[in-house]
Amino acid sequence: MKKLNEILGTEFPMIQGGMANIATGEFAAACSNAGALGMIATGGWDGARLRQEIHRAKELTDKPFGVNLMLMSPYADEIAQIIVEEGVRVVTTGAGNPGKYIRTWKEHGIKVLPVVAASILARRLEGLGVDAIIAEGTESGGHVGEMTTMALVPQVIDAVDLPVVAAGGIADGRQAAAAFALGACGIQIGTCLLASEECPIHENYKKALLKAKDSDTVVTGRSVGGPVRVLKNKMSRAYLAEEKRGATLEELEQLTLGGLRRAVLEGDMERGSVMCGQVAGMLHEVRPVRTILEELYSGAKSVLAETEQVWRERDGRDGE
Repeated sequence: MKKLNEILGTEFPMIQGGMANIATGEFAAACSNAGALGMIATGGWDGARLRQEIHRAKELTDKPFGVNLMLMSPYADEIAQIIVEEGVRVVTTGAGNPGKYIRTWKEHGIKVLPVVAASILARRLEGLGVDAIIAEGTESGGHVGEMTTMALVPQVIDAVDLPVVAAGGIADGRQAAAAFALGACGIQIGTCLLASEECPIHENYKKALLKAKDSDTVVTGRSVGGPVRVLKNKMSRAYLAEEKRGATLEELEQLTLGGLRRAVLEGDMERGSVMCGQVAGMLHEVRPVRTILEELYSGAKSVLAETEQVWRERDGRDGE
């Protein structure tokens, strides 16, 4: 099975996660220039805004980059067409089944990598001709499923005859090594890139991540079928209290309306939706994207080499 960097033409077997309101064309280009596959997240953007961000990425990098399409977007059909028109080479998708777009994308030579939270969807998508599967565990930030990365990735690998990318809960070489040991061809990362010099989030956002401890995230929205992992704050506490009360979806949406923009652009860490994964507690400094990627890759190689050496020594002792 090919490694992700061989499939995508990147230096490292890594994809930058498509984080809404964060993964701009400029940030995607920075991640691509650093050696990963940079991704532009469409989020709530319309087609005109996406086209603008794609043009910006093309200005800043000659490396491969892609677009992430959130399938529940009201602009999904328009965005799917613009991806074709602008010659985007890679698409990742989330929050649904991209089946109705896959044939057109494939006819235009676009690589399609859907994000899944369960093996049943992975099997269905394999039959539609996707190029790889991104198996994302509940440790990740933003919209999440229920299965952990450790449980999900090997079950998806067993379910399909496709390359599988591991995502969720990966911020250092140990976790990257674990993903490769499970059989993943590469990794998708998001939270650890929030603490990068190039990431366009507000400084308050970065400071909040650096202060976070291992148990400082929480999942809101489970009661209404829209679980989202965020950093604990005034907004998340109010949301959970309303969920416990039995609030309706409409009432809950009023609490989070504009919340991500408040966090990302305004730096409101109390009323904003501060999306991040459980690895936030592992972030201790703001570094260049290139440094983060290099340390992930070299760290994974080191851990795998050390593990192999330990087993060799153990096997040698067993044979004495």
